[in-house]
Amino acid sequence: MTDFTKIEKKAPGLVDLAKTAAHSLHTQGLDGLRAAVYLVLDRSMSMAKYYRDGSVQHLADQALGLSVNVDDDGVVPLVFFDSRSYPVVDIRLSSYTGVVAAQHRLHGGELTMGGTRYGGPMRLVTEHYLNSGTTDPALVIFQTDGQPQDQAAARAELISASQLPIFWSFIGYGNAPVPFLEQLDDLPGRDVDNASYLHVGPHPQALPARDLYDGITAQFAPWLTAARAAGITT
Repeated sequence: MTDFTKIEKKAPGLVDLAKTAAHSLHTQGLDGLRAAVYLVLDRSMSMAKYYRDGSVQHLADQALGLSVNVDDDGVVPLVFFDSRSYPVVDIRLSSYTGVVAAQHRLHGGELTMGGTRYGGPMRLVTEHYLNSGTTDPALVIFQTDGQPQDQAAARAELISASQLPIFWSFIGYGNAPVPFLEQLDDLPGRDVDNASYLHVGPHPQALPARDLYDGITAQFAPWLTAARAAGITT
């Protein structure tokens, strides 16, 4: 059971999110789940407005709110990407406020926002997970607002990762769904279905947290069952 008193002492602003995430996990029969939560954030040029209005930091808060329910260390490894992927940094309960803006500035802010390539960050997350030493499965929240310029690489990474205890929850921003993410959601050739796609629209902060968490956990639960049956995770 999640210790909300401990969270309230360390990060009172996350208590409501943590409770909402706990309810979603309970609804999907995932009470007691242990998992390593990752967050991958798109910083391509079209994402500039979402950094300005706080939508990206809001998602980071939501990822941490989920993580505190399933991961004892209270840390979410974070990867930014555009035309390239950036080194992994940790979001922590003790230092999550403003972390997105700070890292965005560190990488050059809007002056250096590039294109959209999924392959690099997907590979970086996989390598980080394999080197982490954890035996818990990974739940990767992968946010983007557009199609990648390296579609073949993204498909190859997802197919390869289907042999590993890693689930990819793709979160789409923007007016219209991203067709390529819909393709990844149904991609053939994988050992198990290791991905989901939730389009949250042009105003991400307007989406209730319960809908985001339900969109993630509803697909994660059957993946976990299939991955256990296939011997991919315990």
